[in-house]
Amino acid sequence: MKPLFFAISLLFTWQVFASDQTSEQSQQQTEQKTEKKDVARLEFIEDKATESESSAVIKSQTEVTKPEAVNKDNEKKEAATATVAEADDSKVIGSVNPAPAAQPKTAAEKQEAVAEATKAVNQAKEALTAKQQEKARQSRESMAVIEQVIAAYNARNIDAFIKMYDENVEFYTFPNELMFTGKEKLIARYGIMFKKLKCIKSSPIKRIVHGNIVIDHELSETCSEDPKVVDKRAEFVTSYQVENGKITKVLFFR
Repeated sequence: MKPLFFAISLLFTWQVFASDQTSEQSQQQTEQKTEKKDVARLEFIEDKATESESSAVIKSQTEVTKPEAVNKDNEKKEAATATVAEADDSKVIGSVNPAPAAQPKTAAEKQEAVAEATKAVNQAKEALTAKQQEKARQSRESMAVIEQVIAAYNARNIDAFIKMYDENVEFYTFPNELMFTGKEKLIARYGIMFKKLKCIKSSPIKRIVHGNIVIDHELSETCSEDPKVVDKRAEFVTSYQVENGKITKVLFFR
């Protein structure tokens, strides 16, 4: 009976001891979990604090930068305004009143001023008159050359015709297409035409003369068989350039 009681007491004691160890292990695990949670929570709180501090710094920098940017813009506007204000408007028409001319004080000064003004006017007239006279002289000479060319053309006189042209005369069709140059080709072209046709008559419808340029709107009539029967009529506009009494350039408008 005693050995059985001793065995039961020993078993009960071992169960109590095991139960205490299990409780201690559970408590240690719980404490470890709690510490981990506290550490994670502490790290989260520290991150939040860091973010708050960064936001505060950025906000403060922005608040400092904005006034500086505004000040710079204001400085640029003031500089532009100053530049406009300093612009030189002395050459703008109507911005400066002309200084009045000095008025002669004595009768002698008045007479002298009138004489100088009259002299200046006469010189201008003489210069203009000389230029006009030269232009008129050129016009008369150029028109005389063209009249002789047309007379020789109507008479089919090749010698008198080519006599009025320069050795290096140039013939063009409008606007600038070169036909031929030189008297030799001029003789070959018009000499054959003078021999072939029975009659040629060119008469100006309208003429413009300006210095050494003569422009003729002309009517050309030709007879191919009978010298008394005109069988072809055509209108041409021809420009002649005359230098030193010779035709140097001919331009046909067709």
